[in-house]
Amino acid sequence: MMNRRHREDVLVRRTVTVETVPSGQPIELEAGQLAQITQALGSSFTLVVDGQLVRLKGQDADAIGKTPPEAIAVPEDLHLDDLEPLIWETLRTCYDPEIPVNIADLGLIYRLDFEPLAETDKVRVLIDMTLTAPGCGMGEAIANEVCDKVLALPRVGEITVNMVFNPPWDRSMMSEAAQLALGL
Repeated sequence: MMNRRHREDVLVRRTVTVETVPSGQPIELEAGQLAQITQALGSSFTLVVDGQLVRLKGQDADAIGKTPPEAIAVPEDLHLDDLEPLIWETLRTCYDPEIPVNIADLGLIYRLDFEPLAETDKVRVLIDMTLTAPGCGMGEAIANEVCDKVLALPRVGEITVNMVFNPPWDRSMMSEAAQLALGL
């Protein structure tokens, strides 16, 4: 990964769908377009293309000549007691494309609970999360990333992510590490 403060120029090598920031609208980048990586954290890349900030999913990293980010290590025989720390670790790989701090350290996760799923050894994960601004168009994209990553974990059979705005998010909800990373 690259240094957060360093921007790297890249050439789009194949047509790829990205999401505009902050609206979340999908657009296509064409092969041959120039882009600049502004953030490469978690499992996505934030790029500037023709003055527009966009988010490229890590699975499409080859479109800009990069390797997809590595997934976190997951034990094959995961005990249920080890699931919550693993989910928190997974949430720390999800980033707001405009802020170089993960959503857990930003304080965007208000609740993380489990419910057993009948007649299985799996659970339903229940997450309440918020956004730094209620009108952020990236909310659905971030929530979908949370769903995809947590649902891929062993012992997780279902997931529900609720977007909540009460209490309203403010900077006091960030971890000390997040505040230091942002120079606050």
